[in-house]
This record gives sequence, structure tokens and C-alpha cells, in this order.
Amino acid sequence: MNGASASRVVRWRRFSLELALLGGLGLVLGLLGPYRTLDVPPLLRTAYWLLATIGSGLVGILIDATLGPRIRAFWLRVVMVSLVMTPPVTLYVYGLNAWLLDLPRRWWLLPQLAWQVLVVALLLMALRALAWRRVVETRTLVVPPLPEAERAFRMRLSAKRRAGRLIAVEAEDHYVRVHTDMGSELVAMRFAEAIEELALAHGYRLHRSWWAAADAIEAVKWKRGTGEARLAGGLMAPVSRSCAAALRDAGWR
Repeated sequence: MNGASASRVVRWRRFSLELALLGGLGLVLGLLGPYRTLDVPPLLRTAYWLLATIGSGLVGILIDATLGPRIRAFWLRVVMVSLVMTPPVTLYVYGLNAWLLDLPRRWWLLPQLAWQVLVVALLLMALRALAWRRVVETRTLVVPPLPEAERAFRMRLSAKRRAGRLIAVEAEDHYVRVHTDMGSELVAMRFAEAIEELALAHGYRLHRSWWAAADAIEAVKWKRGTGEARLAGGLMAPVSRSCAAALRDAGWR
């Protein structure tokens, strides 16, 4: 499977999990019957909340994919996405109320409905964000760098940088430039050899000429299948299409 195919598989897998999460929350709300829907017949109430949560959630996911990557703070991202999605979702729920619950069309009640939508939107986006953050944290915990994983590679560095934090490795002709929090230095070896020595280290091949430690990646900006990763120390590294799938699978979306 090539990089593009693997990336599509990962995207569809994530989308399926997103739908399952939204559907599960819809079933819970259908059981609880908030906002005076408990008097609605059970089957109709469940259908209503499934449509409400899945429809609203899909709008939120679309907005988060567009707006979210520009916001670094976790909870600020949740709040901003919830606020932006509230107006279109309010109109959607207003139509859903009229169609499925046969509620009267009263436009002056839209502000009250918008407040109710915002509360549910915050719940949806917070649960979604926490669920995916937990997935990323779990991956990081269960695949730790082995103590000896970087040893052979580090022994090539000067004493000053050998004990520093490894950030990235960059190809430069017949050398590699090793970036650490103690500065960078050139090492006489091929990039392929460096990648081989770092095979057990917890990191990612970003490009044909870049490798980065997993804990050094701070953000990834995507554009048409490729991307750019911001690393510790202010470094910027390109992300190629063939390497994008592994990063996306690790939660960088």
C-alpha cells in the first residue's frame, strides 16, 4: 500500500470512529431526553437526537478541520469551533424541530435555541477532542523510545550534544545535520544510514531528507496532501505525501 492509499484508509477509519462517537452520544441524549424531549415517543426521540448530534457533529468536524489547526490551545480550539458552528447548526436544528417534532415556526425563539445548540456543541466538540487526544497520548505511552534506541547514533555526536535532546536529522549532501537543543552539527554519514540507526527510536520520517523525534513535533500544517511540521527550537520541516500517512495516523491532522 502506497502513502496515498494508506492515508485514505486512515481518514476513512477515523471518519467511521467519528460517526460512532456522534451516534453513541445521540443514543445517550435520546435516552435522557433533554430540552423537554422526554415527552416525545422513544423511537421518535431517539431518531431526533441521532440526526441532531450526527448532523451537528459533521458541521463541527468540517469547521474544526478548517479553523482548528490555526489554534494551538486545546480548550480555546474547542470553544472557538463550538461558537463558529452554532449559527449554522441552530438553523439546522430549527428545521429539524419543525419537521420531526412538528414544533411551530417561531423565529423570535432562535436566540434561545442558539444557546441550547451551543451547550450541545461544546459537549460534542469537547468529547471528540478529548477522545482523539487520549488516542494520541496512549500511542505515545505504549510506544516509548527504547533506552538504547538512539545510543549508536548519539555516539557519533560531539560530547556537548551527545546528552542533549534529539530534535531532528536533516540530509545535507553526503552528511546529515543533527539538530539538538544544544545546537546542531554535521555528521559524516548518509541519511539512509541515520534512518537505519534510528529505526527503534520514537520518531517519524517526514520527508526524503528529514526525520524528527516524536516529542519534538509541535504542530503540523497541511496543504493538499503535503505539509510542514513545526519542531522544537523553531525548526520547520517539510512533510511529503509519502510520509504524511504515519503522521496523520499518530493524530497530527
